[in-house]
Amino acid sequence: MGRVSRGKKKFAQITLTNDQSRVSLIYTEWIRTYKYAGGLGKMSIIPKTMKALVAYSATDYRLVHDFPTPECGPDDVIIKTEACGICAGDLKCKSGAGMFWGDDVQPSWVKPPFIPGHEFFGRVVQVGENVTEYKRGDRITADQIVPCGKCRFCKDGHYWMCQPHDMFGYMHYTNGGMAEYVRYPKNAVITRVPDGMSMEQAVLIEPYGCSKHAVDRASITNEDVVVIAGAGTLGLGMITYARMKNPKLLIVLDMQQNRLEKAKEFGADLVFNPGQCDIDKEIKALTDGYGCDIYIEATGNPASVIQGLTIIRKLGTFVEFSVFSKETTVDWSIIGDRKELDIRGAHLSPYAFPFVIENMCNGNLKTDGVVTSTVALEDWERGFELASGIEGDLKVAIKF
Repeated sequence: MGRVSRGKKKFAQITLTNDQSRVSLIYTEWIRTYKYAGGLGKMSIIPKTMKALVAYSATDYRLVHDFPTPECGPDDVIIKTEACGICAGDLKCKSGAGMFWGDDVQPSWVKPPFIPGHEFFGRVVQVGENVTEYKRGDRITADQIVPCGKCRFCKDGHYWMCQPHDMFGYMHYTNGGMAEYVRYPKNAVITRVPDGMSMEQAVLIEPYGCSKHAVDRASITNEDVVVIAGAGTLGLGMITYARMKNPKLLIVLDMQQNRLEKAKEFGADLVFNPGQCDIDKEIKALTDGYGCDIYIEATGNPASVIQGLTIIRKLGTFVEFSVFSKETTVDWSIIGDRKELDIRGAHLSPYAFPFVIENMCNGNLKTDGVVTSTVALEDWERGFELASGIEGDLKVAIKF
């Protein structure tokens, strides 16, 4: 009987045979695993391949059963995925939207083949030799952006606008969460997830972080009439957080009755279906003919943009947080010449995760009923179908 050992501790036993090359191969592989797992106490045996959804092109998404498991470098953290939400961005990427795959006016941004998914979390199974903050068993998640740490935006604290803009779920070197294992590189913005937090809450950390950032961009006061267009997952996150700002009136617009009911449950004062009433007339009647003070667009529908520019008052604030699959055409003079509007974009979820986790756990941010369906990775096509809202779902998650 032979032994691979260090000091007095036994790490692995190998039955010696005449095939010395096989012993050498096993020993070499063990040393490689040991080295990149970070040494004693950090080593974890994970398979060489895993199941993963892989996007080779906009028209070629495949479930691969033997995709290479990510290797753990000296500064990396490997997690075993617990769950990954399906985002509207995932759907629009799969549909071939120009902002992802390029078109006549913009280059392709994605870098296939890549594993989709950015709303994910999991347990640490392996850490690199230089990693000291995390250990096996820790439950963690990370911002969608993987900032470079070197560009002007990263250096001045605006890391979510990082110039290279590498993001989980769209590049082959920052693969996403629709796989059994995910690698967090050195620059990933990692946040701990409480052990007692439910899957239904944890999978909402990233989208609710985006919701928080959008609402913060609006600078809501208690004198504002706020309209939020869209009561999907992001919209509901905005509603429950905006309620904490105590605006004068919180109004929500959506075309689906079940979402309007959820909006009222989450804190909306009034709800309207634009398909069933004259929204401009309703808002003007509530504001002495002026219009709303703040309009937050969370639908990704061009009609909602035009609607917002119509119902917002002069000197109002318009916040855009959506991913569009097609262009929006509008008379741009309404922004300057007619109303002198303050147009603000909102991107990702900077500095939001700790607040979101704390306030989900204490009940300030409502989450009940937002995750409406879960599917296995093998049923990803069904999951994408449900996430499109075809059967009235809100958040659909892939559960591992």
